[in-house]
Amino acid sequence: MTLKILIHYGLHFIVPLYIAFFFYRKKWKLVYFIFLASMLVDLDHLLATPIFEEFRCSINFHPLHSYIAIAFYFLGTFFKKTRILSFALLLHMFTDYLDCLL
Repeated sequence: MTLKILIHYGLHFIVPLYIAFFFYRKKWKLVYFIFLASMLVDLDHLLATPIFEEFRCSINFHPLHSYIAIAFYFLGTFFKKTRILSFALLLHMFTDYLDCLL
């Protein structure tokens, strides 16, 4: 397994588990579920042709990975009701951005 794959899936699955458990201990299962549900943002990959291209950078290529969408995710961190989901989406965008660099 390559380092890129370990980093990518670690940031998608392991880091959110630590965040949920250590920062939201009383409701960590719900928070972890929200982090996992944020991966539904990848459904916008279905709009691309081809759907998967190994070396394509998804940031600003797919609609829900666009800079405008990322700005909305950032704004959501200022509101209590959307804070966790927005943070989860920003972590997802950061993870995908790292794919562009590696």
